[in-house]
Amino acid sequence: MEKAMDVEMEREGGGEEEEEETESVSDVLRDRFRLSTISIAEAEAKRNGMEISEPIVACISDLAFKYAAEQLAKDLELFAQHASRKIVKMEDVVLSAHRNEHLAASLRSLCDDLKAKEPQSERKRKKTPRKENKATTSVVHIPDN
Repeated sequence: MEKAMDVEMEREGGGEEEEEETESVSDVLRDRFRLSTISIAEAEAKRNGMEISEPIVACISDLAFKYAAEQLAKDLELFAQHASRKIVKMEDVVLSAHRNEHLAASLRSLCDDLKAKEPQSERKRKKTPRKENKATTSVVHIPDN
């Protein structure tokens, strides 16, 4: 009985460690995203001959992260669900950009480039529809006498 309690306590402790590790990874990704948006905002301001204050850059970064983490993630999930899938695909990402034609075109181009670089052998083959499978497996060949 005591051994079982020890095992259970180890499991609970392991869960906390995994949760902390996941939070740590999330924090790192969030920070990297924010640094990237800050760099982009500053580069765009410089390119346009403008100055941008630090509070505004921080605000832009926070808004971009909130949009990406909340709204975009929900949209992608809904697009995948609408297509009866549990996995978000590149086509969902392209579809999410439909309101910004420049972004959508850039994403389509990126998608095409990635598909072109993908080795032919690793591409998944399309499955034949189930009806065809059933039809071919249910055919019985009777030899001529």
